[in-house]
Amino acid sequence: MFDTETTALLRAVLDEVCESVSHREIGARTHVASKILEAATRGEVSVDGLRQVGRDALSRAPTMWR
Repeated sequence: MFDTETTALLRAVLDEVCESVSHREIGARTHVASKILEAATRGEVSVDGLRQVGRDALSRAPTMWR
């Protein structure tokens, strides 16, 4: 469990990384969120490190067929 400050940081990084992703793209957003959480659980709590993890995850995120 993360403290309030860390939780706010994780949310802010997720929102920033996914700003161009539709809220309907649940699979992509969930994938990015899970990778950011994994990194934080391993001890990565720097903004730049979490952003990079999020960006990497977004580039590999599943997308819906249109």
